[in-house]
Amino acid sequence: MTVAVTVHDGSQHGQRQHDKYDRLVAAAQSVSRLKVAVVHPCDQASLSAVLEADGLGLIEPILVGPRPKIMAAAEALGKDISMMRIVEAPHSHAAAEAAVDLVRSGQAEALMKGSLHTDELMGAVVRREGGLRTARRISHCFVMDVPGHDTALIITDAAVNIAPTLEDKVHIVQNAIDLARALRVDQVRVAILSAMETVNPKVPSTIEAAALCKMADRGQITGGILDGPLALDNAIDLGAATIKKIQSPVAGQANVLVVPDLEAGNMLAKSLTFLADADAAGIVLGARVPIILTSRADSNITRLASCAIASLVADAQRTRLAIPEV
Repeated sequence: MTVAVTVHDGSQHGQRQHDKYDRLVAAAQSVSRLKVAVVHPCDQASLSAVLEADGLGLIEPILVGPRPKIMAAAEALGKDISMMRIVEAPHSHAAAEAAVDLVRSGQAEALMKGSLHTDELMGAVVRREGGLRTARRISHCFVMDVPGHDTALIITDAAVNIAPTLEDKVHIVQNAIDLARALRVDQVRVAILSAMETVNPKVPSTIEAAALCKMADRGQITGGILDGPLALDNAIDLGAATIKKIQSPVAGQANVLVVPDLEAGNMLAKSLTFLADADAAGIVLGARVPIILTSRADSNITRLASCAIASLVADAQRTRLAIPEV
């Protein structure tokens, strides 16, 4: 499948191909449909993406929210959803709780954000009683399709953990590695980013980067090759890495970028989106099931890619032991 869309920032930059996302969608179509509880899909943008993902065979949606609003959104789209399962919930907060309950009862394998605030959805996910916590720290990954860059870039964490500790970053890195492997990345190369590529006691992120790399050497982080600290240029550009004389299997060819904190990650992701015409599919990991986080500004291909990513993550989870709950 090849999809061409106009970028989602409202300006007209023309149409372009999304080969990296197309490959993810094709891979997801080769596994079983993902049963997704869609939380409060009460506007056209969130519902249209659900319907398209259903039509492509990516997901089997369960729509959770106030039936009249969901039906009105479908009518505005000119779509018939009479055959879809709708779980009635009076408002967005109740919809989030009902969707979590569908996961806990085994009726859903993933959650998808509709037209509600992220905090409402995540509040139901992380609640101590009846939530979806595991022994892992919950974290967010962007899977970015950057024009001119050969592979998709995973950026973490730019949406959940504000100022992660070293212990938090162990989970954040491991979640990202597991995601890359679920997306069938042959060799996961993780760059721990900072403002420089040398350890500087005055810059805490460089010390944490060095610690994370040593933890990987000791088997405390598995499944990927880590290096850091690395500045952004010498993490993703071989020429920059060569100029700095950095000899590393990661430098210049990283496919996972771990940022120091949420502010840095958010600015990096949005810079790529609005200055480099990139698209950013989003997924939350570390809970019992993958959580598809979308933005009102997302294009349809980005929403479809997010569904495909969740499907591949869930498929990978089916083939290994579940992470134990806390």
